[in-house]
Amino acid sequence: MSSSDPRTPSTPAPQPEDLDALRGRLDELLPAAIADLEALVRIPSIAFPGYDPQPVHRSAEAVAELLRGAGLPEVEILSVQDGAPAVVGRLPAREGRPTVMLYAHHDVQPTGDENAWTSPPFAPERRGDRLYGRGAADDKAGVMAHVTALRLVGEQLAVDGIGVTVFVEGEEEAGSPTFRPFIEAHRDRLAADLIIVADSANWAVGTPALTTSLRGLVDVVVEVRALEQGVHSGIFGGPALDALTQLSRLLATLHDEAGEVAVPGLLNAPDPEVEMPEADFRRDAGVPEGLDLAGRGPISAQLWTRPALSVIGIDAPSVQDASNTLVPVASAKLSLRIPPGQDPEQALSALTVHLERNAPSTAQVTVHPGHTGKPYAAPQGSAAMTLARDSFATAWGTPPVDTGLGGSIPFIADLLEVFPGADVLVTGVEDPQSRAHGIDESLHLGEFARVCLAEALILRGAGRLAEERDSEAPA
Repeated sequence: MSSSDPRTPSTPAPQPEDLDALRGRLDELLPAAIADLEALVRIPSIAFPGYDPQPVHRSAEAVAELLRGAGLPEVEILSVQDGAPAVVGRLPAREGRPTVMLYAHHDVQPTGDENAWTSPPFAPERRGDRLYGRGAADDKAGVMAHVTALRLVGEQLAVDGIGVTVFVEGEEEAGSPTFRPFIEAHRDRLAADLIIVADSANWAVGTPALTTSLRGLVDVVVEVRALEQGVHSGIFGGPALDALTQLSRLLATLHDEAGEVAVPGLLNAPDPEVEMPEADFRRDAGVPEGLDLAGRGPISAQLWTRPALSVIGIDAPSVQDASNTLVPVASAKLSLRIPPGQDPEQALSALTVHLERNAPSTAQVTVHPGHTGKPYAAPQGSAAMTLARDSFATAWGTPPVDTGLGGSIPFIADLLEVFPGADVLVTGVEDPQSRAHGIDESLHLGEFARVCLAEALILRGAGRLAEERDSEAPA
């Protein structure tokens, strides 16, 4: 960070009476914040190919209006070639003062079977202390956490000269295909000293978490061809083995009998210090009673610091449409999560080699590589991490748990490469019952309020953080 302006007073840590005032102001702001969130949830902003792009544009326009209303003087809707619309709002910093980037995304996952939802996915509904709807948690609540924090302390930030850039992406759920070109094209607008990525989860309702590691991602489609065309299973079955059976046998080589990933060349990171209770995992994951869990060792290690390999889709005839025909070709999409320390290209190579070496002699196996994303490990003792821990502890009344996240946010590596001097904090609005990406996604409204307060405290502390870093810099 650049040196502090001696004319700018130091930003003090909030005192009890100041904190009480912030809490009171937040209580006043919450009804409007929740109403604005409900309005965003009503927009079916799915950025996947094949979906109507107009709702994504409407969602971007709604976010832009919210940022203008939160006091940001510069708000633009931007995109690069073939990209979905992103929203960038800016409050420029005064000379010598830091800038904080607040990231979220306004696009959402497809709904799945809408009939399986208790209430329609794009008709937000409050039930008890939760708000239900697609995007209510992931990540339109992240958008509204930024907006609400700015409504709470934006005027003070302007007085203190602290800059804020809000970057709300429009294609994160679709894999952020143009993220890197976008941040390179708009590098000057997005440059920041501290980046807060509001797209993660907390430990439990009432207990915050600071995400300190993220697994990376590799996906492939493996295609197995056994015949040139489908033929009668009675006449030709026996010497000719169908492609679906052979695909199933190949997929069975990916794990050992305990369910551990059995692909040579994949790495483990050290086990986390915190453990997740088995009962909590079973409840949150929805594991039916009486079933064993897969794998060996601590659950937290299996979730955060070890590889996980899943079959997430198969192209083959459905049961309803099946005929007495040998299936000539079948494909499966594999999702491999890799821990910090594993290079995605090395992991892709290891998975490809395994599939090719275990290919049956009775079929042709082709591996089609897909997306890759780097894992992430945060520096544990940085001043930014200390500020975040203090802010979380104040907002929740209990210290945060340092956790990993089994999911991936690959663009964090891009942010660090394009803005190498920035600190990154990964925060979030979700809790284990949020069911992000799933049926009946929801947001705990009490947790949402605490997230907003914690982010406001981090923003207030950014000036102090800059001064501490400058004082530690060599003369």
